[in-house]
Amino acid sequence: METAEFLRALETEGRLLAAAAERAGTDARVPTCPRWRVRDLLRHTGAVHRWAASYITERHTERRPLPEPAGPDGAELVAWYRDAHRRLVDALAGAPPSLECWAFLPAPSPLAFWTRRQAHETTVHRFDAESARGGEPTAVAPRFATDGIDELLRGFHARARSRVRTPEPRVLRVRTDDTDAVWTVRLSSGPPVTERGASGEAECELSGPAGELYLALWNRAPLPSVTGDRALAELWRRTSAI
Repeated sequence: METAEFLRALETEGRLLAAAAERAGTDARVPTCPRWRVRDLLRHTGAVHRWAASYITERHTERRPLPEPAGPDGAELVAWYRDAHRRLVDALAGAPPSLECWAFLPAPSPLAFWTRRQAHETTVHRFDAESARGGEPTAVAPRFATDGIDELLRGFHARARSRVRTPEPRVLRVRTDDTDAVWTVRLSSGPPVTERGASGEAECELSGPAGELYLALWNRAPLPSVTGDRALAELWRRTSAI
């Protein structure tokens, strides 16, 4: 996907998040994040938006601490979140392709990284807000979801901090059945190593429509389908939280 597509997704998802939060009310519980109410969700996501925007606008080349979530409550908190989202979208839209700043996953450029990362961050938390609102959630487009699965498996879980580990080597397969994307995840006592494609045999396969699989791998929904050793699927559930 192109950076411009991620920017459009970020803009849309942030608006949906705010609308769902406004309808649910800031005191509503968030079923997908049981420790949170909507106010916690808005404060966290708004703080992340402001943190991300600071790299774009101030050109920081080293990591800065994520600020403690703060903000007002009620209708003022929803407005505060909308402002944070607007500032992020505007910062990314106005940044030059040659932007140099800190990023924490491999990407063609820092601008590409931050636009993609914030698009997926906002999509997952939009789903959280819609779970608090109730009713049918907005579907995640298959192509976008496939990209998000790739970011999660080959980006986040390639880092040393991933807790998805096994004492002995194991192989997990992840497969979307509506975009034909496949990943082979090799587990061991070190960080998972993921490659695109179905290389060799796998002991467990997680599969389903890309949108459902995306939410499931972020532990927001049940896994659509598990075949083989279900203990590996349970391992993911227990240890993959970011």
